[in-house]
Amino acid sequence: MAEFWADWGALAYLGAALWAFFEGETFVLAASAIGATVGLVDPWILLGSVWVGSYLGDQTWFYLGRRYGPALLNRYPKCRPRAESAARLLQQYGTLFILTFRFLYGIRNVASVACGIAGYSRLRFAVLNFFAAGIWAGSFVAAGWFLGAWLGIERLFWSICGIAAAALVFFILRHFWYRSRTRIRATAAE
Repeated sequence: MAEFWADWGALAYLGAALWAFFEGETFVLAASAIGATVGLVDPWILLGSVWVGSYLGDQTWFYLGRRYGPALLNRYPKCRPRAESAARLLQQYGTLFILTFRFLYGIRNVASVACGIAGYSRLRFAVLNFFAAGIWAGSFVAAGWFLGAWLGIERLFWSICGIAAAALVFFILRHFWYRSRTRIRATAAE
């Protein structure tokens, strides 16, 4: 990550914005932690770039949901349960949901689409989304920055390796668990 910033300079912030456009907690945490340890990343520019990237990403998904919502869900049926879950949360919590959906794993990308499908006010969504993107960006830049400063470069590297290994093991175990559950259901249905 440090080499990425050293090689790309100011363009690395554009890369951070593009990453945040789609999804980017891990990237933002890593970039800000590296910035705190080696000094190549300006936290304020990183904050601004991921704020804008996240905001524009969710605005795009909102307008796509508003324009093509049902057709998108028909085309990608695996997204339907998450979109329905997001719609229920939107109906139940409204403003609070829009301010916090970025922090809910598994529904961030479909939450904006669900808001668009639900016919949520364009202006209200844009304003709430702006503040929510700022809260999200500030939280993850600050968390990464303080984590990097606290751990230092050596412990940060090993901590990231440990977290990545634990995540890999988790996803592999989850995959096999789901497969075994599917087999059990299939044999029970026969």
